[in-house]
Amino acid sequence: MPYPKLVIDTKKLAHNTRVLAERCAARGVALAAVTKVYCAFPELARVQAASGVAWLADSRLENLAKIQDIPVPKILLRLPMISQAEEVVALADLSFNSEIATCKALAAAAQKQGKIHDVLLMVDLGDLREGVWPDRAVEAAGEILALEGLRLRGVGVNLTCYGGVLPSVENMTRLVEVAEAIEARYGLSLDIISGGNSSSLKLLASGKMPSRINHLRLGESVVLGFETAEGTRIPGTEGDAFTLAAEIVELQTKPSVPVGEIGRDAFGQVPVFEDRGMRRRAIVAAGRQDLRIDAMSPRDDKIIILGASSDHMILDVTDSSREWQVGDAVEFDLAYGALLAATTSPYVTKEFI
Repeated sequence: MPYPKLVIDTKKLAHNTRVLAERCAARGVALAAVTKVYCAFPELARVQAASGVAWLADSRLENLAKIQDIPVPKILLRLPMISQAEEVVALADLSFNSEIATCKALAAAAQKQGKIHDVLLMVDLGDLREGVWPDRAVEAAGEILALEGLRLRGVGVNLTCYGGVLPSVENMTRLVEVAEAIEARYGLSLDIISGGNSSSLKLLASGKMPSRINHLRLGESVVLGFETAEGTRIPGTEGDAFTLAAEIVELQTKPSVPVGEIGRDAFGQVPVFEDRGMRRRAIVAAGRQDLRIDAMSPRDDKIIILGASSDHMILDVTDSSREWQVGDAVEFDLAYGALLAATTSPYVTKEFI
């Protein structure tokens, strides 16, 4: 298959999914596998659905549409757009919400389609992305409960994605308190209290997660084997389920500093170079239009990524023990942002093994 190529080991993805699903289940937590990082490729969503997850979750309706035939309930993670209310009800079993105006549109769409649409009320506990402020949550829940066509399933929180706020006993306890205040006011029982994403795994593993937190949305931890609070490897998981391979199209010995007056590069930046003398440099046929080079690393740890333009990535291979040749493929590990870019790019071939 043509390069650049993203090689996806489905057995390793299945292994990671099973490991985390079992660890979550042991603590009474249902795992929602976040499919957005791999654009909800049905081949991979099916692997995860068969590996113990309770939900498939994505931020984009286009992705949920790809996996409608997989018999696992679906979550829309991103706050719905009013303009897409009918599609949300058609494609998602549960959506995360913080705006009553949007909930009213979802209720109207649900009535039109003869459905009951499930809603999770998002609560902002300080990360300052989506969610109602805690002192508004009980009132907002009441407004949702009054809407025919909707069912309030519970409350949730997002942490670390914008403000970097880490999950803690304190903020998770606050989320439970909000849920219990809603239950007390309206005489009901909420069955989902969603305690965040992969950054919550460390707290869960510590045994200090409040017992009523019973739902997590996991993406990076499953696909790459990292918890995101501190960026550490999760024991028992595989870190190389995804491999980016790019082909060498030039291999030359050149100076390490450009010759001539330095101006701005193709991206408007004035580059700075370290003079390391003459170096063996490889160019691979992949660039910033395809990848996030700041979030990837060569598997050969003696190779240095020097930079990239739109179409070319420049590597220093001087210290590598391998005698690289034009036509060889260099393999890279990908961090979350690079994986997201590679799966999204139409110029990167996807190969499932």
